[in-house]
Amino acid sequence: MQVTKLYLNALVGAALILPAALAEEGPVIQTMDEVKFRPPKEKAAAELVEGKAGKAVKFSFEKDARNALFMGNSNATPEWDKADGFSFWVKGDGSANCGGLQFIWNEDYAARYDYCFPISGTDWQKVVVRWSDVIPALPKESCKFLDAANGNAPSKLGALWIGKWWYWKSYEAHSYAIDEMRLEPSIPADTADYKPAGAPLERVLAKLKAGQPVTIVTMGDSLTDYAHWANKPGNWPTMLKKALEEKYKSAVTIVNPAIGGTELRQNLILMPRWLQQTPEPDLVTVCFGFNDWNSGMRGAMFEETHKFGVDRIRRLTKGKADVLLMTTSPAVEHWDTFAELAEAARKAAQDKNAGLADVNKAMQEAGKEDKAKLFVDDKVHLGQPGHEVVAKTVLAAIEAGGK
Repeated sequence: MQVTKLYLNALVGAALILPAALAEEGPVIQTMDEVKFRPPKEKAAAELVEGKAGKAVKFSFEKDARNALFMGNSNATPEWDKADGFSFWVKGDGSANCGGLQFIWNEDYAARYDYCFPISGTDWQKVVVRWSDVIPALPKESCKFLDAANGNAPSKLGALWIGKWWYWKSYEAHSYAIDEMRLEPSIPADTADYKPAGAPLERVLAKLKAGQPVTIVTMGDSLTDYAHWANKPGNWPTMLKKALEEKYKSAVTIVNPAIGGTELRQNLILMPRWLQQTPEPDLVTVCFGFNDWNSGMRGAMFEETHKFGVDRIRRLTKGKADVLLMTTSPAVEHWDTFAELAEAARKAAQDKNAGLADVNKAMQEAGKEDKAKLFVDDKVHLGQPGHEVVAKTVLAAIEAGGK
């Protein structure tokens, strides 16, 4: 079977679904012929169903099944370090929801590694996962990226849990069956160089100048999340949309997957959710920091994670999306606290030739005389003046081509 490079590039993504012939099969690590996973206390159930080969386990989650995880074991061995990753068969319920896997590394329950996969297919599909796409969910020192040579060894992945952890936010009723998990000795990698040769945002700017429609995905936490109470009167993504449409006469679509209370790594894990509906946006903005800092994220790790994030966004959108990093906004009582996070984003943007909206610097300037005016009463979340500063900063970055 001949497979073109373009076809492989299109397949290598958040959920790499390949015809079985494309992957060299390794040893089975979970047959799924028995239900060996301990269910959550409520709102979820597991049952045996007909599988791809023999039996399979169907996992069903009721509406509002929060933090619902079926607990089992990965059966990891030293052979895992020699493999490129693993695979499993999945049969979904046809919905736009996603399923989730979570591994615990080296019996350290702070070292959790998550993987998110679509369940829109109602026939059996093989999902092939590189270790690099199983992402640490927390910014702990022990949570290095999976890499037998330079990071955390896959052979130390212990517990395997199936379901959704607390940060998913969306808890609609859904179900999916999983069959035959196995190691994959060799998985094709997307080796394309998606780094722009010119200005990092020149493509989206060109479309705006031509009056063409653009789609912008705004990844973020509560400073971006439409659902947060502080953003209900107005918010920077909506302000940005209005400014762009008024100036360029383009139809601007904002896709906002931001989730209050979450961190950068968690939202990188959840990218497959918005990719199902928006596989090739023109621009993806990345705005995080406050929650990351509170969880232990510091400069060097933040820079590394931003670089990983830029690469992941470019790869999963097949190079179609420009990427704009936004430096962490200060808060009234943390006016200088996040300086190293801001600098980390600047360094990552420069290294990866991504766009940069220096929100930290703009907020510092706007709040020189009166910090509190930029925030609501909690002195953390943006008030309308703060949202205006952020929107203007992002607009300026786009109009400068991201430089």
